[in-house]
Amino acid sequence: MKYNFDEVIDRTGTYSIKYDVAPPNAAKDLLPMWIADMDFPCAQPIIDALHNRIDHRIFGYSNYFFPQVKQPVIDWFERRFGWTIDFNDIVYSPGVVPAISFLLHILTQPGDGVIVQQPVYYPFANMVAARGCTVVNNALKYEDGAYTMDYADLEAKMADPANKGMILCSPHNPVGRVWTEEELKQVVAIAQKYDKWIISDEIHCDLIRGGYTHTPLLKLCPEYKHRIIACTAPSKTFNMAGMQMSNIIIPNEEYRQKWYAYTMGELSISSPSPFGIVAMHAAYNEGEDWLNQVNAYLDENVAFMKQYLAEHLPEAHMVESQGTYLVWVDVNAYCSDAKELERLMLEEAGVYFDEGYIFGPGGSGFERFNIACPRSILAKSLERMSAVLKKYAGK
Repeated sequence: MKYNFDEVIDRTGTYSIKYDVAPPNAAKDLLPMWIADMDFPCAQPIIDALHNRIDHRIFGYSNYFFPQVKQPVIDWFERRFGWTIDFNDIVYSPGVVPAISFLLHILTQPGDGVIVQQPVYYPFANMVAARGCTVVNNALKYEDGAYTMDYADLEAKMADPANKGMILCSPHNPVGRVWTEEELKQVVAIAQKYDKWIISDEIHCDLIRGGYTHTPLLKLCPEYKHRIIACTAPSKTFNMAGMQMSNIIIPNEEYRQKWYAYTMGELSISSPSPFGIVAMHAAYNEGEDWLNQVNAYLDENVAFMKQYLAEHLPEAHMVESQGTYLVWVDVNAYCSDAKELERLMLEEAGVYFDEGYIFGPGGSGFERFNIACPRSILAKSLERMSAVLKKYAGK
């Protein structure tokens, strides 16, 4: 079927974090472009499957360990990426963020160093600090408006015995990089040299711009699979984060047993929602056409945004979007004061962004746009932002 992603659906009053939560100083008619969920309705097969499950009328505990539960996950990654996943390597988590927290508990001791690549998804640093570990920043290099990894710095930090491993964001949130095979191989080669683990957050792996290809780290480097853990989920891909259904790939048997001992033994987390299972099955078995249409629409939103900024805010730099539905825009030429920029957007423009500074060093003066919305909403947010920034900068 053909989906209409231009449809504007009123999400207020649904207990939505995106639409029903706002800072107290924000404008009344706030446009939320921040948290990473879509404003698109789910694929019809997901909706139909949930209706059928509701019609059953009984919603008891579900078992994640039936082969039929995990099979659609295995089939999806084999079909989309040519990545063969062993049934036993897949473990359940209610989300990728909780999973990373669980993994830090398993893999580290307080005081250990954990490498991240800032500016990066801010819960990484928060979780590392909450574990009592040290956030070690292998800062991305921002040169000529593009981001690359600093391998010399990464090696220096991997060589430090105090640093036990790294959290890799692939594709990268917020800068939108889809790392090439060569880039990923360099990361693994350095980690292997110093025997360090890698948690690879691949939650955005299905949301890739035309002309780019995501490579699963475990598929690329199976020789190092005992030290790599991949975090996946249908949540970002199919706009079903509220279903709390993530699949974590842990080939290392020792790590996996520690995972079970901690999540199931200590935290008593073992049973996904029956709706999460049903939604995931429908998504992975029947949602591919919807996803392809979403990616095409996002490509068009990226092109629209690039043209709009070139015409109306020419000194802003939109970093090339290769993956995710989060676009990273440098507006330092109009306002380089991060807190003032935040105030301008919330109070005067009435647009709620995830401000660049929250992603760590290197993020100040950037805005992260969630473009997974109808183009009319994207246009309105760009109009509001550009009018306020041009007035503020006197340009």
